[in-house]
Amino acid sequence: MQTPETALKLLLEHAFPSERTQTCSLPDALGRVLAEDVVSPMSVPPFDRSPLDGYALKSVDIEGATQEKPACLRVIGEADAGCTVHFTVASGEALRIMTGAPVPESCDCVIRQEDTDEGMETVQIFASVRSGMNIVRAGEDVQKGALILKAGTRLNSAALGVLASLGCTGVKVFDAPRVLLVCTGDELVQPGEALEYGKIYDSSRTNLTARMRELGCEVTAVPSLPDDPACVAQAIEKALPDVDIVVTTGGVSVGKKDIMHQVLPLLGAERLFWKVAMKPGSPLLCATVQEKLVICLSGNPFAALAGFELFAKPVLQVISGCTEPVNRRMQAVLRGSFRKGSPQRRMIRGTVWAGEVSATPGMQTNGALSAMIGCNCLIDIPAGSGPLEEGSLVDVIVL
Repeated sequence: MQTPETALKLLLEHAFPSERTQTCSLPDALGRVLAEDVVSPMSVPPFDRSPLDGYALKSVDIEGATQEKPACLRVIGEADAGCTVHFTVASGEALRIMTGAPVPESCDCVIRQEDTDEGMETVQIFASVRSGMNIVRAGEDVQKGALILKAGTRLNSAALGVLASLGCTGVKVFDAPRVLLVCTGDELVQPGEALEYGKIYDSSRTNLTARMRELGCEVTAVPSLPDDPACVAQAIEKALPDVDIVVTTGGVSVGKKDIMHQVLPLLGAERLFWKVAMKPGSPLLCATVQEKLVICLSGNPFAALAGFELFAKPVLQVISGCTEPVNRRMQAVLRGSFRKGSPQRRMIRGTVWAGEVSATPGMQTNGALSAMIGCNCLIDIPAGSGPLEEGSLVDVIVL
């Protein structure tokens, strides 16, 4: 039986970054991993601009202006966002300016509209501002030639927004990891089918497929398969040439229906380990087939998801070419309590925020998937721990 740390180390020794790359459009790049550095081809913003509605002018012209003793300036025109008209503002003059409009080089500040009488031909100004105030300088957000994103970065919506602000239409990314997902069990039926007594709906197929797609993977999820070793081995063997990794659920414990112990020899697999010293998901079974990892998770829905987050996700991170940290750890103060003792190492669902964490209300059993709603972390409880009291300092794995 491996510790979770040793088990993950063994898996990562058999995980290799993809060398396949492609160029895809920004909308299609969400969740994908950059295959090359991105250097800014321009400054953002590309010109000095106003962050508010008001008047562009020379700060010396309104020095000492107050409500009782306003400065009076002649308004020479109006600049709107997107305008291409160039103005030169002389001493004693002001330019009415809208948010986002270019600030003329002849002006060194912008006074907000609220500090004026909003005049159109002349304007009364009731406050003074320093030189440089209320001007967003060219390149203040991004300097031309600056390294914006490093290769190995997973692209989220914020990163894609920055790339769009640079005028990019596409980026070079690593190919998405190709995953075969096989859920096994005679008891499983698909949502939408009639649910006979003794059967359950296959939630793990949908849950894990969605989670892997969130991580930028391409998933082939075969319909749930019966507890038939030959049938499962045939499905994996057929798909194996076209995938990078195989993830299965069910059939990994010690019962007569725990068929994955028979499936792996049928595939000619080399077993890496069986069982991890933790709860849930202890009967984790991992192997390699044709130099590809096979990660066999528990059939219990939460145990399968916990095992995926702790062991499969880091592997997919490597295969995708992502160099960002995965499963970040932190310490947090427990709010509420957890009344059970933990003779063995235990992972329970929780919600962490601002250095505090609460155990997810409701069931913490392996099959209770609903308690994952709102969960953003696992609380890692050491073996031999008693009940956790409110205020305890606990280790947290951020999902």
